[in-house]
Amino acid sequence: MRRQLFGLLVVLLLTASVAISAQTSLAGRTYHHPNVLAGMMNEATKDVDKKVAEARGKFIAKAEKKKGRKLTDEEVAKLDAEIKKKLADMEIMKKGMKMAITVEFKDDKNVVLKQDTKVSDDALKAAGYGWLKRKAMKAALAVAPSSQKGTYIVKDNMVIMADKDNEKDTMFISQDGKVLTIKEEKGKIFKLTRTK
Repeated sequence: MRRQLFGLLVVLLLTASVAISAQTSLAGRTYHHPNVLAGMMNEATKDVDKKVAEARGKFIAKAEKKKGRKLTDEEVAKLDAEIKKKLADMEIMKKGMKMAITVEFKDDKNVVLKQDTKVSDDALKAAGYGWLKRKAMKAALAVAPSSQKGTYIVKDNMVIMADKDNEKDTMFISQDGKVLTIKEEKGKIFKLTRTK
């Protein structure tokens, strides 16, 4: 009898904590991620050494077959120098591209999503953009909207945001309210940490 009572009490407490967290107002809260591109770039380049080694081997085999002889040490050294330069350019791009995202819940129904995108000139050079394209991209970033206003409703752990065109995005709030998760259509997941 005591076990049943204890089990019922635990279930009631868990249900009450879920209901309390679902009803908690998000007004005044701010969630932030300093650089969502860093995670995406790290994911895209996580196996780069293995892929480069495979591509290097295939390139050498193809070049040797085409030439009908082994590549000289000088030719291999030239290829390795090109690979090293490309890897260095990739690191410059990783370090020179930043996109911070902030979600501010202004009150019980209004939300502002802010995006701060920065791309260094060195990163654009490393990506192979010429002077004119670099200037055009920087100009486009300067005039791009940096914030988007919308409204939101909370259902359980879901935060459903609608923009001015009534396009909806669903975010998820953690049980403790410290993390806001955004899932993009392409399956990418961003976790924003509560800062306020």
